[in-house]
Amino acid sequence: MPVTEKKSSRRIFFGSDNDALLSLIIANAVVFIIVGFIRSIYLLSDLEMQAFNRNVVGWFVVPPDLEKLAERPWTMITYMFSHVKVMHFISNMLWLWAFGYILQDLTGNRKLIPIYIYGGLAGAVYFLLAVELIPKIDPATAAPLVGAGASIMAVAVATTLVAPDYRIFPMINGGIPLWVLTMVYALVDFASITYGEPAIYVSHIAGAGVGFFYIYFLRKGHDWGEWMVKSYEWMNDLFKPGKPRKSNPTGNQVFYNTRGKQPFKKTPNLTQQKVDEILDKINQKGYHFLTDEEKELLKRASEEDL
Repeated sequence: MPVTEKKSSRRIFFGSDNDALLSLIIANAVVFIIVGFIRSIYLLSDLEMQAFNRNVVGWFVVPPDLEKLAERPWTMITYMFSHVKVMHFISNMLWLWAFGYILQDLTGNRKLIPIYIYGGLAGAVYFLLAVELIPKIDPATAAPLVGAGASIMAVAVATTLVAPDYRIFPMINGGIPLWVLTMVYALVDFASITYGEPAIYVSHIAGAGVGFFYIYFLRKGHDWGEWMVKSYEWMNDLFKPGKPRKSNPTGNQVFYNTRGKQPFKKTPNLTQQKVDEILDKINQKGYHFLTDEEKELLKRASEEDL
């Protein structure tokens, strides 16, 4: 199954209405501003920062304690949008933009958010498992899980698997392979984790695993995130009753004769330019990235000796 969508339907500009990347960055920014505003109140009021971490931050991050987690189950979601330190927030958003922009450009806007959320959830689950199973970790002194690190790791790995030959900065000796950027990010990410917090390392590795398996199963025809997209669209339609309903997509492909004949399926025009574009795509990304329509056009071209 091809992972990339047709170029005409997947080209999304940063800031457009269907920009999933911008939505994620805004969500992170909103939580960061709210937490930062409350933190400034504590600083101006000469209140102890330990009280701020306990009374405010503690309600956004995943605690290394299952009993506390049972009281705050929503932190499994909120932690992946929460940042306390300014540099932590800025660096994570820059990496999210770098990988998210490429992923969204290659696959459209229906994959980024599911990969981000699945990566964050896996990171939280394996963080808790590590706290419980690694003997040297003391839940009473272990640091909580905070930030979008696991989610961004999932996005980075997924992007690299979608287009391993993708190159950035093409003006520099033909471009830098995307996998090099991913390796740099992984090194920077793990180096930034406080020494002696193995549970956080485990959470980020789990995020990377989600990115790998998401694309692996997507290529086999199983899209883990489709239900998220459809649920969002369904809820969005509830609040927009005047929005026109989507027409049956098969109506754009099949036309029926009123005399009861077999349906006629439209076939796109076969031109030399179209064949050249398909061949260029094969050279750049590989045959498995072709859509079913492009494979059919290539087959027709070989039969017609175009």
